Amino acid sequence: MRVRKIPGAIDKIQQHPQVITQPEKYWGCWKQHFENKPIHLEIGMGRGQFLIEMARQNPHIHYIGIEKYDSILIGALDKLEGYTIPNLSLLNVNGEHILEIFHKSEIQQIYLNFSDPWPKQRHQKRRLTHRNFLEKYAFVLEAEGNVHVKTDNEAFFLFSLEEFEHCDWTLKNINYDLHNSSFASTNVMTEYEQRFLNQGKPIYRLEAKRPSF
Repeated sequence: MRVRKIPGAIDKIQQHPQVITQPEKYWGCWKQHFENKPIHLEIGMGRGQFLIEMARQNPHIHYIGIEKYDSILIGALDKLEGYTIPNLSLLNVNGEHILEIFHKSEIQQIYLNFSDPWPKQRHQKRRLTHRNFLEKYAFVLEAEGNVHVKTDNEAFFLFSLEEFEHCDWTLKNINYDLHNSSFASTNVMTEYEQRFLNQGKPIYRLEAKRPSF
């Protein structure tokens, strides 16, 4: 994925009050830092439409958004211009490094919305639902923790189902056409989702509960 550079993006990110610039400092103590609120994490939050709206609707939950591209994260900061959402924090880091940021059982729920499908077979280990990533999610999630996945890519969705099953996650609420289902009325959309819906594409969705250890 090629992302154009935006002059001054890094400085703006580092100075923004809702960006945590040294998240590794909170390893093992995120819950205390957020007054013991449950923590929901979105990996690859993009320009933040989904996470900002979720935080507005659920002030009792603290939301953390991870976005590795600074020029994309700037889009989320633009949406927050002029106000703050106290139960929302943003991290400009690579989701591959979550074990360096979160300790065991610190997260209640993880969202993977329209992740890069990495369609070539040789790149499948880069997919955020590959078993290598699922092992990391299982570590940072609470015992009853879940991963929610939404995508427009059928091949990625089927791959995800297989990976969760292989790793003994409990699958539930599997949906092959989200916007023609009972979940549509409560669904919070991302920017990509709105675009794909306008193009008439079906949206795939699943929930997976982490395995017991």
